[in-house]
Amino acid sequence: MTDKDPYEGVTWDLSKSLSYGQYLQLDKVLGAQAPQSGEHDELLFIVIHQSSELWMKLCLHELAAARDQIRADDLEPAFKMLSRVGRIQTQMIQAWEILATMTPFDYSRFREALGTSSGFQSHQYRQIEFMLGAKNGRTLDVHRSDPAALSALETSLAEPSLYDEALALLARRGFEIPADRLERDFTQAYAASAGVEAAWLKVYRDAEANWDLYELGEKLVDIEYRLQQWRFAHMKTVERIIGFKRGTGGSAGVAYLVKALERPFFPELLSLRTVI
Repeated sequence: MTDKDPYEGVTWDLSKSLSYGQYLQLDKVLGAQAPQSGEHDELLFIVIHQSSELWMKLCLHELAAARDQIRADDLEPAFKMLSRVGRIQTQMIQAWEILATMTPFDYSRFREALGTSSGFQSHQYRQIEFMLGAKNGRTLDVHRSDPAALSALETSLAEPSLYDEALALLARRGFEIPADRLERDFTQAYAASAGVEAAWLKVYRDAEANWDLYELGEKLVDIEYRLQQWRFAHMKTVERIIGFKRGTGGSAGVAYLVKALERPFFPELLSLRTVI
């Protein structure tokens, strides 16, 4: 008995319908790689970074929607969105494993072709940091030559972060959140508060009574955990390929990436673990 040809009888006339390639605009996507050096490994470098930017676009989409749901006190949809972000982050972490197949010699053959371009200039990564509460207005200077990116970042900088909305929700639920953490200049980085830690401690010490808030806290911790894994993998990949040289675009390279690992997004959700 032979298997039937799965394509037998299928009509492939797509002249009057939307094709797979048209729907995904593959002509644009697959035509967006423009290696400058002709070196074999440059395509790897480009594809890894372009795919990461696409994943970051989806992260921003999900984080913004989750923030809206938290603001509306509708946490179930937010949990699904935050879980999706965690899965995306896993993909982004794994991407460093692929890039790490490139040796220092491979990279040195096309590094000059990058000019002053640098991952430090990723406005979407900066938006993710802003969305999670790591605000730093000085980083906007990097994007002055890109009006669209600058506008998006200025909007994100001025908006309440995901964590700001989580704290506002705690306050609406009757937990005591210091006024200076609820009514503040959202363009400034969030600073840890003993009062906020005390509020989260009440949630965690009676998790059954506050299950959705407890789960929200753990979803946020999960995002921070994976983002720090991504940062660490980034740092170790850069160290493996260029050592302690300065990065392209003048960044400090590994030294900068190491410092980034010391900056938490949701400090009280981490510090309370020592107290419980």
